Amino acid sequence: MNPRARISAVLSLALALNLTSVAPTAMAQAYPTKPVTMVVPFPPGGVADTVGRPVAEAMSRHLKQSIVVENKGGAGGGIGMAQVAKSKGDGYTLLMALSSLVVLPEAAKILQRPPMYEMHQLKPVARFTADPTVLVVRADSPWKTYAEFIAYAKANPGRISFGSSGNYGTMHVPMEQLKAVTSTFMLHVPYTGAGPAVLSLLGGQIEALSTGPASVRQHIASGRLRALAHWGDGRLASMPSVPSLKELGVPIQYSQWAGLFVPADTPTAVIDQLRQAAKFAAQDARAVGALTAAGTSFMYQDAPEFERFVQTDAKEMSALVTRIGKVD
Repeated sequence: MNPRARISAVLSLALALNLTSVAPTAMAQAYPTKPVTMVVPFPPGGVADTVGRPVAEAMSRHLKQSIVVENKGGAGGGIGMAQVAKSKGDGYTLLMALSSLVVLPEAAKILQRPPMYEMHQLKPVARFTADPTVLVVRADSPWKTYAEFIAYAKANPGRISFGSSGNYGTMHVPMEQLKAVTSTFMLHVPYTGAGPAVLSLLGGQIEALSTGPASVRQHIASGRLRALAHWGDGRLASMPSVPSLKELGVPIQYSQWAGLFVPADTPTAVIDQLRQAAKFAAQDARAVGALTAAGTSFMYQDAPEFERFVQTDAKEMSALVTRIGKVD
């Protein structure tokens, strides 16, 4: 190769390498160039929806691109979660998941079914809330205290039915905990999400349920529902008169968290932009006000801390699901 040709080849190679290194950065800087979809894997009215909508609105203002909330319920959240897990990792499909995300793959093992998704298919972006679930009944029910409720459950096996967002979901697991520790039998009625379950409780089709404060606070405030206890540690700021089960001598706790995930192959540069948008949302006055009005508050964790939290929670929930075993 003559000197001129050699110089030309070297320059071409350098240019190609430079373009290769610049391309991902340019792509990330351009993101997002079209509307983003945030999948909420439950029907409207539940915790994931209550958190997801104000977060999506705030993040859209930060990203200067609309984020459209898509409710996709079914299988205790599994259908929507699986959809995102199998989506292209380009930053245009997000998941607002609840803590049932880490439970469902473990439950599939117990039931000897192929999992709808695996945790390694998703990457955490940010956690927004983490609330203990609350035991609620209708205000016109005969139970004014937890003690009255559990005494009736013990004396009348199967007479109390409770609703949930699906088998092994965030409304089902805490009630299975309660049944196990109190040696009671209550009838489980699964729904497609917290919203339909709450409506069923209000309509008298079921007698009780356990869900995040955001799903029921307005109905408690309006006098239609009564909170008997919660699964936290200490009193809740939004419900200071409601005792914790630990306070009542029942040694169980359960927290329902809501967090943002993307497909695992999403570029780091895009995830970083989503992290910044999520942080903006957690500090945004409009979003904070919406969550406060719903009876919850931001308990924000950025991606590294949230990823560690999810790993720990997954181990704890795996042990819990194993203890619960196969349920109908």
